[in-house]
Amino acid sequence: MRTEAKKTNSTWARTLGVSEHAIELYRANDVIDLHVDSFIWHRLFGYDLTHRHRPLLAGALFGQVDFPRIRAAEISGATWVITTNPLRDRADRAATFERNLNLLVAQFARVEHDFALVTDRREYDAARALGKHAAFLGVQGGNALELELDQACELYDRRILRVTLVHLSSSRIGTTSSPLKLESTGLSSYGRELIQLLNHRKILVDLAHIDERGFWQAVDAHAHELPLIVSHTGVNGVHRHWRNLSDDQLRAVARSGGVVGIMYHAPYLGDHIWAGRAESIVRHLEHVANVAGEATPALGSDWDGAIVTPRDMPTCLELPRLVQLMLERRWPEARIRATLGQNFLRVLAHARG
Repeated sequence: MRTEAKKTNSTWARTLGVSEHAIELYRANDVIDLHVDSFIWHRLFGYDLTHRHRPLLAGALFGQVDFPRIRAAEISGATWVITTNPLRDRADRAATFERNLNLLVAQFARVEHDFALVTDRREYDAARALGKHAAFLGVQGGNALELELDQACELYDRRILRVTLVHLSSSRIGTTSSPLKLESTGLSSYGRELIQLLNHRKILVDLAHIDERGFWQAVDAHAHELPLIVSHTGVNGVHRHWRNLSDDQLRAVARSGGVVGIMYHAPYLGDHIWAGRAESIVRHLEHVANVAGEATPALGSDWDGAIVTPRDMPTCLELPRLVQLMLERRWPEARIRATLGQNFLRVLAHARG
């Protein structure tokens, strides 16, 4: 993987059509993404994460991220997720998860001079002191390990920072928010036991994708002294959608000391699928801050998760445009810093040390 020469503030500002102040502020802060799904394309099609790609389909669906562009965008850290195939047999899913975990770890080992796998705040700070991108590992779809919990607990090791309980299909754990569900049964007794296991292991419980009934049951089952997160979502207060959270849900996450990451899929943000604007991301982030407090919003792109990004921010390379938009909406710099990464780092230190 070739490391690019560092751009000057003026050059980067001119390239993106933003102010030098926006670039300075972006570069002076931790920039952390709660949900990057690029590994799925490596698994399915051999997409080489270590190679710099040109965005396919103008950045729609996939091709939004790779390791060289993450470095070029100077993104401090991200949670790189392993997404579960729900069609696999339950026992086969566990074996597949182990293989995929080892495969993803091996990808980062190929670029260890620029990336470091980290599990807590201390390791994050050490990686950043060396100028490396700090890579966290996450699981999307707890049914990846839908085993009896005495078996699953061995696979939920410290390398896993967070688990999204359900994804786009319902499972033994609970009911998805997707309209494809047949009925809402909420969170199962197995799901409650899984939350207790994750709490014990200090693995963050992620309530993205779960239906509202299951969301509230998960809040009740979760250890009150630990933070909840929603890694990638939109908010109904800006655009009502089955994938988005209500204001009451935002406040519940805030009461736990957690964060809500806003994703970049144009239809969930309220835009036409081929006419999304980055300002819509900022509007959703702003609503989270206004309703649940400035300690709650975070970035949760869902890059390469088959999303259609805003047309003025198709890939990770244009990310500083968010800061420019925040400044134009007269955000205080403290709120910008918190949203870019400080809120998540607080949660990380609380949960993991």
